Amino acid sequence: MRQFWIAPLLGLGFATAASLAQAEGAGPPPSGDIACCPAAPDHQGAVDQLIGRVQAAPDEVSAQQISNQFWQYWADAPNAEAQALLDRGMTRRSAFDFLGALEAFDRLVAYCPDYAEGYNQRAFVHYLRRDFAAALTDLDRALALSPRHVAALSGRALSLYGLSRLSEARVALEQALSLNPWLPERHLAAPGGPLAPEGLDPATPEVEL
Repeated sequence: MRQFWIAPLLGLGFATAASLAQAEGAGPPPSGDIACCPAAPDHQGAVDQLIGRVQAAPDEVSAQQISNQFWQYWADAPNAEAQALLDRGMTRRSAFDFLGALEAFDRLVAYCPDYAEGYNQRAFVHYLRRDFAAALTDLDRALALSPRHVAALSGRALSLYGLSRLSEARVALEQALSLNPWLPERHLAAPGGPLAPEGLDPATPEVEL
């Protein structure tokens, strides 16, 4: 799975022991009667520019370098309290403490219900636990908030695939690849792949993008 949705998220989530301690020491967000989560920063213009650049990338290495830049925008939480919860959840997940990660992400989405990345990151934990239905629910919410979130789109395709909903998975993967044709998941849609377009001749040679 490292070659698919997992790869960029794990790259973002791995942390040192020092950062783990820092994340664990972060205080809880203010209660609802004291402060509300502010709106997430609007990075859509920058994300759209990255989508245009990755679509025009000449090779896979260049595309990966561009793709890595998405995370500086998606993982920019609305405020310090939300960032602490996001960082804590990703740190716990990278330590394979999935219950601890879910606790942090549950608190994040409760505190910031309009922040797409909270749902996307919680979906990833559900996916790792093979709870594909729960992952799909969170990914649908993330995409309602951020329709051009490429990682959430590819994660949705993989979750549908895990649920054996292949027709829907093909559509979701096609949507993701329309934004980033270099996604590692593209190999699932290659001739002979499990998400290849229906009716595609499996003998047709794969075209390198």
